[in-house]
Amino acid sequence: MMQIEENGHQMGFPRKLMMENAGASTARYLLEKYENLQEKKIMVFAGLGNNGGDSFVVARHLAGFGCKPDVILLGNPDKIKTEESISNWKLLEKMNSINLMVASDPTSIIINADVIIDGILGTGVSGKIREPYATAIDLINKSQAFKLAVDVPSGLDPDSGSVIDKCVKASVTITYHKMKIGMPKRMDMCGRIIVEKIGIPPEAEVGVL
Repeated sequence: MMQIEENGHQMGFPRKLMMENAGASTARYLLEKYENLQEKKIMVFAGLGNNGGDSFVVARHLAGFGCKPDVILLGNPDKIKTEESISNWKLLEKMNSINLMVASDPTSIIINADVIIDGILGTGVSGKIREPYATAIDLINKSQAFKLAVDVPSGLDPDSGSVIDKCVKASVTITYHKMKIGMPKRMDMCGRIIVEKIGIPPEAEVGVL
């Protein structure tokens, strides 16, 4: 998928637009699932990479439909890794309709959500989960909320389906463009898997094994 995204980017379909479409399609799923989503308590857990960036977009779209999500950034905003994610975070900083929290130590967070969006870790996971991500995953898994994983449940290797350390146990996973080959092996962690197209041209797959 990384190569397909790069090919699409080189063709002129920028990563920022991929992120926008991914987040919009994920928000649309929740809006279709709940008639009264505006009345639900929504908590978004975001990492510092593009998975977090996708979840920033989800939160912004939900706010546009009258929701008031909490967005918990697991780390320092100055350490957000990509240009696309940085620009979407800066947008959220200008929105009073979203409650932003920066949590380098999530142990004090009280989860009282109806819906949790997992945007902590994406496809590049490897090895032991570091803090504050590890504690956040534990907190999410203890919650009885409906859990929606963005692209892949945090902690799952989407190629092999293996969990090296720990992983969010999602109710639904919305993955983008194509099914990751390891995910159907771990329905216990992914829950229901939905594949959403995000506008990447099929030509971007040429030459990708």
